[in-house]
Amino acid sequence: MPQNDNIYNCYAPPAEEFVRGEGVYLYTQSDDKYLDFVAGIAVNGLGHNHPALVGALTEQAGKLWHLSNMFKVQEGVALAEKYCAATFADKVFFTNSGAEAVECAMKTARRCQFVEGHPERYEIITCKGAFHGRTFATINAGGNPKYLEGFGPALPGFINVEFGNLDAIKEAISDKTAAILMEPVQGEGGVRALPVQFLKDVRALCDEHGLLLIYDEVQSGAGRTGKLFAHQWADGGADPDVMAVAKGMGGGFPMGACLATARAAEGMIVGTHGSTYGGGPLAMAVASAAFDELTNPDLMANVNKMANFMTQQFERLKQDHPEVVEDVRGKGLLIGMKLKKKALDVRNLARANKLLVGNAGDNVLRMAPPLIISEDNVRDAVAILDKVFTEAKDMDDFEG
Repeated sequence: MPQNDNIYNCYAPPAEEFVRGEGVYLYTQSDDKYLDFVAGIAVNGLGHNHPALVGALTEQAGKLWHLSNMFKVQEGVALAEKYCAATFADKVFFTNSGAEAVECAMKTARRCQFVEGHPERYEIITCKGAFHGRTFATINAGGNPKYLEGFGPALPGFINVEFGNLDAIKEAISDKTAAILMEPVQGEGGVRALPVQFLKDVRALCDEHGLLLIYDEVQSGAGRTGKLFAHQWADGGADPDVMAVAKGMGGGFPMGACLATARAAEGMIVGTHGSTYGGGPLAMAVASAAFDELTNPDLMANVNKMANFMTQQFERLKQDHPEVVEDVRGKGLLIGMKLKKKALDVRNLARANKLLVGNAGDNVLRMAPPLIISEDNVRDAVAILDKVFTEAKDMDDFEG
C-alpha cells in the first residue's frame, strides 16, 4: 500500500478514507456506509458525532482551550471528583493517552515503595501477551519481542510471567517486587478475560506481600464490559491501588488518567511528575460529558443485553463455520473469535463487505463496537460475518 512520503511508515491504512461518522456508522467521501465494530480500537464507545460530546467540546472551545497545569483547570477538578466517587480512587492524574497513564501508574507504584522506605522494591510483575503502550517503559512492561526489536537492550525492572497463572506470579515475587500490573481483559493479547476470582487472588497476594496492584483498564474500561471498569465485576473484592484508563473515557477526544488511592499517590508531590497538555480544558469538558453518559444505567443495561445477544450469535457462527472459528472469547462488548484461518485476511474481507473489525494476538478477530449498538446492528454484523466465513473456508489455515 503506498504511503504518504511525509508521514512515518508505521501504519498501513487501507484504501478507504472516512470523512464523517454517525452513531455506529462511518462514511467515505463517496458516501459508502460501513458498520463500525472496531470504534477506533475501543475509543468511540458512544459512537460517532455524539451530540452531548459535540456540545461539550463546542461550548468549551468558546471559553478556554489550554492553560497548562501552572493553573487550576476547574473542569479537571470536577471530573476527578466524579472518578473518585465512582471508583476505589482518592487521587487522579490526567494524561493525554493510555501509554502515559500506564507510565504514571508505574511511577506512582515505585514512588510509593520509595517513600514507604523500600527503595529496593522497583520490579513490576507483568503478564505475557500484555499491551501497555508504545513508550520505552510500556513496551518493556508488555515484554512482546516484536515491539522490543531494534530499540536497544531491555529495560530492567520488569518480570514477565504467563497470563492467568497465579503460581507463576507467586514464584516471581521477591524482595525487589514493587507491584503487579495486569489487564483484567487483554485486548491486543487476544481478547482474554481473567476470571473474577483470579483478580481477587492477586489482590490478596499484593496485600500479603505489601505490593501495589495496578490495573491497565485502558481498553477494558469505559463501560465496555457492562461495568464502568472490568474489575468492578468483583464487587470491591479486587480493587487496585493504581489504575490506568483512557480510550473510551474520552469518547474519542484524546485523554487518559491515572487513578490511585491516597496511600499510593502520597509520594507524587510537586516536581515528581507532570504533563503540559494532560487535563486540559477541552479534554476535561468532553471527558466529563462522556463520563455522564457512561454512568447512565440505561447504557450499561444495553451493553450487557447486547453482549449476551452478540455472544449467542457468535457462538452460532462458530457452530455454522467450524472450519473457520475455533473459539469465542472476551467480556461484555470486547469480544473476539479465535480463528483457524488468518485473522488479518478475514478482517480485510469483512471490510470489503462494509464491516469494520479488528484483529489481535493469538489470531483473533476482535470486535469492540460502540456501546450504543442495537440488535439490528448485531444482526447486520453477523450476516456479514456469515458471508465472510463462508468465503474464508477456502483460505489457507493459520499457522502460528
